Amino acid sequence: MPVLTKNVIAQEIAEGKIIVEPALEPDQIREASIDLRLGNTFRIYKKTNNTVDLIEGTDYKDLTEEVVTDKLILCPQETVLGVTLEKITLPNNLCGWLEGRSRFARLGLLIHISAGLIQPGISNHQVLEITNLSPNVLVLHAGTKICQLAFQRCEGTANYDGRFQGQSKP
Repeated sequence: MPVLTKNVIAQEIAEGKIIVEPALEPDQIREASIDLRLGNTFRIYKKTNNTVDLIEGTDYKDLTEEVVTDKLILCPQETVLGVTLEKITLPNNLCGWLEGRSRFARLGLLIHISAGLIQPGISNHQVLEITNLSPNVLVLHAGTKICQLAFQRCEGTANYDGRFQGQSKP
């Protein structure tokens, strides 16, 4: 299944098939992806030694607290949840792959732990599982082009209707 390139992405956006709010700046459309900016809302893990059962009903909100800030310090080996500034709406025949940007990965920043697939028919802000793998303290700044989203055509159509449809906060 093909990955969309710059001209095709721009055409899909112009035709309203891919909706990005707020609208992208021209330099955010790359060769085969779009750059997404970091929002200013985060969920910070509470420092506890509790045992957490990994079952369907476990709610990450019980383990985290929301913080709104334009600058967040991320200590070595620390993970936080962030969210993209942009809301992404995909048609039922496109999915996406969320990835970090190499300029930040080379500094030890991981953008998602394992949840990189963006389902067809989704309409929400993308939550990022941001981890500092470096031995250095990193500072996250809201508005930074922190990750990229590549688009892929689906064979057939589908619409996401899961629990995170419409999310706007991490």
